[in-house]
Amino acid sequence: MRVVPDASALAAMVFQEDGWESVVARLKGASVHAPELLRFELANIAVKKARRHPAQSAEVFARLIRGLERLKHIRWHYVSPTDVAMLASVTGLSAYDASYLWLAGWLEADLVTLDRRLGAVRGMPTAAAD
Repeated sequence: MRVVPDASALAAMVFQEDGWESVVARLKGASVHAPELLRFELANIAVKKARRHPAQSAEVFARLIRGLERLKHIRWHYVSPTDVAMLASVTGLSAYDASYLWLAGWLEADLVTLDRRLGAVRGMPTAAAD
């Protein structure tokens, strides 16, 4: 089974936020694929967390490093910016979210997300709802 997790799913897993257990369950035993963008989205999430809680910044970045280390099995993909822009325009999603949707469609993979809007566009329950 192929899956494409988005930033909301993997951030929950990396930072052990609500829904992380369901994400782990969805990824277990699957062939995991993601757009190259995901690494930068996770980095940006860590930066935002560290800025909101400066006293916890060392732990936030340590979790990011450990999380990225655990994600070595992911197969990283280039996604077409033109295709993503058109998909974002049609769906009303951000280009970032559309990149996950595009890749899941291109690979005929399941999309793993905790983002209700993205899940709704894909016509599927979010990982947290499983």
